This record gives sequence, structure tokens and C-alpha cells, in this order.
Amino acid sequence: MARSLRQSKILEIISLKEIETQEDLVAELKAAKFDITQATISRDIKELGLIKVLGSEGRYKYALVDSGDQGVSNKNINLFKMCVISVKTISNVCVIKTIKQFAMGVCSLVDKLNLVEVMGACCGDDSVMIYFPDNKKAETAMGAILEILG
Repeated sequence: MARSLRQSKILEIISLKEIETQEDLVAELKAAKFDITQATISRDIKELGLIKVLGSEGRYKYALVDSGDQGVSNKNINLFKMCVISVKTISNVCVIKTIKQFAMGVCSLVDKLNLVEVMGACCGDDSVMIYFPDNKKAETAMGAILEILG
């Protein structure tokens, strides 16, 4: 299967479960019908920038941690394209519907886009709302987001 699809699945898995080892991740992917090796997982972990953080049960787990100073990479854009279902404006709010559990990642990417005059953004499980000072700014932002989606 395509690398971007596999990497998207990896991000989904680590958001749902506390994955401690590469072997655990391989097992989860195989259960999801991905034919994968540990060497490929190792490369995916590096490309996605996953690191180990202390989990809620006191054990280390893989997580995606934003360094804050990175721009938007092609990998981020590809994941964005895969996760976004629709983009609409309602008054001064731009609403992005996503695949369940991917709204936080999409919201983070939207923050990195540095859209003009964003007042704030928030997300739930499958939606992102970006607030603007007026309707025109929201429409302009929606156009920019739709352009990224191609």
C-alpha cells in the first residue's frame, strides 16, 4: 500500500493506543492488513518525526510532537489532503470536516499555514473551526485551503 496511507494509519494508531515498540506498531499495522517490516516502520517513524514520550501508565510510547519551528512539509500536505472531507464557511467561521480523530492534526497544520487575520482555531474529534474578523477573510482562507487540497 502507499506510504502516505501507511503513515496516516500509523498516526491513527498512535493516537488511539500507547505503542511502546516498533514491534507493537508492526503488529497493529499487520492487524489492519498492512504488509510491513520493522525496517520500513523505522523509516516511517523517522520521516514522521515520531518520538517517545512518557505515557499515562508510566511507560514510554510513540507520539507526534510539534517542534513549533518547522514549516509545512509535503508529507504534512499529503496527510492533510487524505484527512480533510470538506471545507465550508459560515459567516466569519471556516469549518473543516475531517476523518474522525484527525482534526487536531489538521488544526495544527492550519496554524502553520499562517492564514491572514486568523483570530483563533479550535477542533473537536472530526472538525476544525477557524475564526476570522469578518466573512470576507473567512472566504479568502477557505479559498487558500481549497487550493492546497487541489
